[in-house]
Amino acid sequence: MAIQVVTTEQSTLFTIRTKHTTYQMKADEYGVLLHLWYGASVEGDMSYLLDYPDVGFSGNLYEAENRRTYSLNTLPLEYATEGVGDFRIPAVAATHADGSNALDLRYQSYNILKGKYAIAGLPAVYADEDEAETLEIVLKDTATDLQVTLRYGVLPELDMLTRCVSIQNLGTTPITLTKAASFCLDLPYGKWEWMHFHGRHAMERITERTPLIHGIQESSSTRGTSSHHQNPTAILCTPDCTETNGSCFGAAFLYSGSFQTKIEYDQMRQARMVMGLHPDLFRWELQPNATFDTPEVLFTYSDSGLETLSHRFQKTIREHVCRGKYQKIERPVLINNWEATYFDFNEEKILKIAEEAARLGVDMLVLDDGWFGKRDDDCSGLGDWFVNEQKLRGGLGTLVQKVKALGMRFGIWFEPEMISEDSDLYRTHPDWAIQIPGRNPMRSRYQLLLDLSNPDVQDYLYERISAILNSADISYVKWDMNRSISDWYTALLPANRQGELPHRYVLGVYALLERLTSAFPEVLFEGCSGGGGRFDAGMLYYCPQIWCSDDTDAYERTIIQYGTSFFYPVSAVGSHVSVVPNHQTGRVTPIETRAVTAMAGSFGYELDLNLLSDEEKESVTKQIQQFKEYGSLIHNGTYYRLSNPLQDAYALWAFVSEDKKEVLVQGMIFRTEANMVRHCVPLRGLDAEAVYRTKDGAAYTGDTLMHAGVLLPKSWGDYYPVSMHFVSE
Repeated sequence: MAIQVVTTEQSTLFTIRTKHTTYQMKADEYGVLLHLWYGASVEGDMSYLLDYPDVGFSGNLYEAENRRTYSLNTLPLEYATEGVGDFRIPAVAATHADGSNALDLRYQSYNILKGKYAIAGLPAVYADEDEAETLEIVLKDTATDLQVTLRYGVLPELDMLTRCVSIQNLGTTPITLTKAASFCLDLPYGKWEWMHFHGRHAMERITERTPLIHGIQESSSTRGTSSHHQNPTAILCTPDCTETNGSCFGAAFLYSGSFQTKIEYDQMRQARMVMGLHPDLFRWELQPNATFDTPEVLFTYSDSGLETLSHRFQKTIREHVCRGKYQKIERPVLINNWEATYFDFNEEKILKIAEEAARLGVDMLVLDDGWFGKRDDDCSGLGDWFVNEQKLRGGLGTLVQKVKALGMRFGIWFEPEMISEDSDLYRTHPDWAIQIPGRNPMRSRYQLLLDLSNPDVQDYLYERISAILNSADISYVKWDMNRSISDWYTALLPANRQGELPHRYVLGVYALLERLTSAFPEVLFEGCSGGGGRFDAGMLYYCPQIWCSDDTDAYERTIIQYGTSFFYPVSAVGSHVSVVPNHQTGRVTPIETRAVTAMAGSFGYELDLNLLSDEEKESVTKQIQQFKEYGSLIHNGTYYRLSNPLQDAYALWAFVSEDKKEVLVQGMIFRTEANMVRHCVPLRGLDAEAVYRTKDGAAYTGDTLMHAGVLLPKSWGDYYPVSMHFVSE
């Protein structure tokens, strides 16, 4: 069994074992649940490490009497609370009926279950009974009837753990939750650096690594989404940690709304990481006999560097978070009309793009914004999900039939969560928009948001989107969301419960997505929020791929995709070839380089193919053929980061097949210099004894490629593409 429990008169010791790790905690003689160890596999009771001095101004537990070395302010705790002497970051906080805020959680019982727990209404890792176990530890407040159940999902072969928390009010009066984090990890040993993934619209998930300071560091979002600006993931690593060496812990929040990750380095040189719902946008009235379930955190430890950490997250998210028909299969090569036409199109323009795309080998045409309602710019029409037959004179069904006659499939864009004030829906239901009575709402992109916590709104959107999807043979939906959320207010809740809306909004989004993906299992749903503004594992539970960024510049995409790869699988990354000069940066890169970069994801095009030269069109045909040849390797192979584009003179990555017989090395050389020395880069993950050959007949042993490396091609011009394919005998 992966979960072992040893009970004595003094304590209960919990040990969770995976293939390469041990996680251990203990309910001690006072019922306090202490964290003992998370790291490489070890044997025995690790509580011998808890040797603490009498630390001034660190209060002592009442039952410990004059035992001044026993303090909740210094001990590593499994789920930290506030108001009872631990002055570090709490994981949970509540206000009781008498106005007090203290929570003193003590151990009550445990339960071990086969398989992996699920969370009603929320995304969560799933696994078969023979792949996972669940540990439940029940804690209870000493003075009230608040009960907390810590849930641990264990996937031993993947070296993955999950955590979530159920908080239940067993009393007779309401309790107000003001913080309910999903994950609390105390590390009483080691020296750590923090990696997080920051950014902005059109430049998301930029990797930043910094030493922990004595104090508190934070990455978070209060935007109603996980955001372009911080990703709901974090890594703690030792200063010597590299891709292949050193210790590191990683955590990913399976949630698509506002979040907070806080890390505190305390007076004892201990690190605490707390991850969960952002408390500034959370307040939940927990009625008697009611339960609140937090979202889930997925986490792991590696003692062999960041590469191992990433491989575990990529595999787990792809195989145990993503669902449905497109979980593992290769995706169609698509062309999106957005950067080709923006709002200025009609049926003839779209068909002209489709005809050329079909001739060059593209599998699917995606019709982006502007096909519905009164929608000639971004100031009107959102919410009116009815086909604009002035643009599409034969209706959507006729257009789809014509596209299918070309041998292509058809996809379509929605922005379901939004509403324009200039829309029939707003004129009929202004009460459905999120806005505070008596205040002018904040506009963004000149649009407001629908209150997705409202079941009537969910029903309307389900009805309208279903009607469109049933009206024609549609194979793909791009689900966009183009603003941050403010002006939080809903008429459905009383004044003292308005703090519930931000979380209820996300639950509404999930409920609608669950209904639609269940009703249309053959449709590929792609998430989008101005590109990468909601790129998180929670959204991947419903949409197996997400538009990685609105920045389609090939050079900047190497940086964005580099940061994305620390947690997310390549198959989840929507990535396209776009026009030059690039619409976001004005940069000019070769079409071959744009294709190589876009192939590190779900491949497609974002331009008008008719405007390309004959030579460029020939390149497009070759690129599509190449992607289809390598597609299985790209999506199913093991991904290796061979450079850091923020530091190196090139961006380079590789895909290695599971049997290690096939290797694809791709990337770009950023600049070419006169008399330039060629770059030599070692590969990883190969069979040392195998002989690998290129298409031109050159042969290398695996150990040669891994130790001496591959010579990158002689470059000519800036942003020079790299693509090398090796197959073993």
